Amino acid sequence: MKLAFRLAYKNIMGAGLRTWLNVGILSFVFVLIIFYRAFLIGWQEQGIQNSVAWEYGYGQLQNSDYDPADPFTLDDGHGILPDDQQQNLVPLLLRQASIYPQGRMMPIVLKGIGVDQELLKLPTQKLRESAAAIPAIVGTRMAEAANLKEGDQVLLRWRDKEGTFDAANVTIAGIFSTQVPGVDVGQIWIPLRKLQQMTGLQGHATLFVANSNFVSKNNDGWRFVSQQELLKELNAAVEAESISGWVIYLLLLSIALLAIFDTQVLSIFRRQREIGTYISLGLTRNRVVNLFTIEGTMYSLLATFVGGIYGLPIFLYFGTQGIGMGGIEEMGFGMSSRIYPAFGFSLILTTFVLVVVSSALISYWPARKIARLDPVKALKSKH
Repeated sequence: MKLAFRLAYKNIMGAGLRTWLNVGILSFVFVLIIFYRAFLIGWQEQGIQNSVAWEYGYGQLQNSDYDPADPFTLDDGHGILPDDQQQNLVPLLLRQASIYPQGRMMPIVLKGIGVDQELLKLPTQKLRESAAAIPAIVGTRMAEAANLKEGDQVLLRWRDKEGTFDAANVTIAGIFSTQVPGVDVGQIWIPLRKLQQMTGLQGHATLFVANSNFVSKNNDGWRFVSQQELLKELNAAVEAESISGWVIYLLLLSIALLAIFDTQVLSIFRRQREIGTYISLGLTRNRVVNLFTIEGTMYSLLATFVGGIYGLPIFLYFGTQGIGMGGIEEMGFGMSSRIYPAFGFSLILTTFVLVVVSSALISYWPARKIARLDPVKALKSKH
């Protein structure tokens, strides 16, 4: 086996420019697969972290009459959960409302949240510290859409539990920045008790956000939605992007492997006399086949080495500095404006195995013809 590696190395180094063209193409594919896969993994991990920290927690206990996809269920989708069952839960009350910034009407979802909660990253302490009659916090997107600044007052109109309209000014106690549109776009947050008082729904909540210690139980009128189910859309988007990415990987890898295949076919055709000599000197046909298979595999080994030389600085740079995504956070998922690719050892290892095994298989395929080669005719060959 040692002799086979030495001969294989000598032969591919002797091929000169053809070898380095194959190595260059294969190393590019190797680096590209790792980079794009790391980008998708980083996107998914950051999206999950942001969504969990700002909106989903470790799951939600939702009122049975509430449907997050149907805003018309906000009027009736609420209820009272006994206090002894509210451990490890943060209550939220959601109501339809409108605001009138600069004299124009803007429909919103009015959300009440406990000012002392610490589960979600929402800066609810600003609601507690404000001296305003109805303090509110909004996200940067909402503030920009309504042209609101901290300290501004805006007219708010809502309906109480009887359907009667009421109105009052709310004061913007704080503006927060988040990558999760689900807690920002078209929403205003006020203290839970204040919203319950304004609507006459004392003790009511639309949903509860669970922390890591919550244990789901059967609660009449309530359903528990797991964290995994809440993240289903984000995971589906990443999965769809991953599938399209694999199509690109396979196309590029096929081009690189085709170059190796052509090189091996040409090599076997031109080196028939050499092959005949090996067999005449006592090498079995299988060992000669293994020799040519090792030669093809060494292209991938060299490619990973070369790819590591120029790929490692690229991975280190983007792994620490991230990739600016502009306004892509407007997609609706918890996608940050800067994505940090996740270059893990398992990702690099699996990509390395994929490239090496593919090269070995594509090299073995044409090398099988050696087993049917007549050594006498091979020695008489002019090639």
